[in-house]
Amino acid sequence: MTDLSHVHGFAGSLFTAEVRSSKADQDHRLTSEQVDFFHRNGYCAGIRLLDERQVAQLRAELADLTDPSYPGNQLFHEYHSNESKNPDTVLFHALGAWRIKPAFHDILWNPAFVIPASQLLDGGVRFWHDQLFYKPAQHGGVVAWHQDYSYWTRTQPMRHLTCWIALDDSTRENGCLQYVPGSHRWPLLPVTGLAGNMDEIRTVLSPEQLREFQPVAIELKAGEATFHHPLMVHGSYENRTDHPRRATVINVFRDGVHSASDNELLQGVPPIPAGRKMEGQFFPLLYQPPSR
Repeated sequence: MTDLSHVHGFAGSLFTAEVRSSKADQDHRLTSEQVDFFHRNGYCAGIRLLDERQVAQLRAELADLTDPSYPGNQLFHEYHSNESKNPDTVLFHALGAWRIKPAFHDILWNPAFVIPASQLLDGGVRFWHDQLFYKPAQHGGVVAWHQDYSYWTRTQPMRHLTCWIALDDSTRENGCLQYVPGSHRWPLLPVTGLAGNMDEIRTVLSPEQLREFQPVAIELKAGEATFHHPLMVHGSYENRTDHPRRATVINVFRDGVHSASDNELLQGVPPIPAGRKMEGQFFPLLYQPPSR
């Protein structure tokens, strides 16, 4: 099994040669209104990243990766067949698919992703890590309310960005992502768990934050994505439908972010000493905007 983290560029057939060689960044740029909305609310949703064929290829690869015995699964940084630990509320969650499967590898270099990401980060885009989330039909667990950066303080400064990509139509009924608009302006909150009680976060919110806690459901079509700020409070409820709810997440940061820990930043990744720039095999530069 080839570890695709050694390949910093397209490796499979997910994108055509035309897309791979595209220099037309204006075709993928967010509008000024979308960028303003992101800075005002902490997110920007409904961005088309993938077509039906590409979504189908990613679904097929995900089906392989949910099998714990699949060759190459040892390359995952984390692998949770059920992060909730409750057999009645299954939540599949894993980090590192880009190392194993070519389609999950190549979406990192998708111009429709990296160009908007560069706009929102205002600079070069460097890979942090990916995630898979799978909620089975009538069985999916929750992803409790949290801020992503509360899990990432080992990297500084906080110039991070998350892109959540729907691999099925994502609705209120099947547990779509939900945001608390404006919460990206809140300070860093204590970690209250990722796969447990949806109400646990309320125990760490101030009275003012509780008043501002007005979630908005982000419904997406398969192949669409939403970008959000690293302090955005977000979560998702259970899947109550007869179909799975699958998604993949790409986490990135602006080129120049450094390690803040002498320990492993991800399981199986050699440490980068504190103060040293994040780069190398596991943290490739995905996009550098042209000089203007």
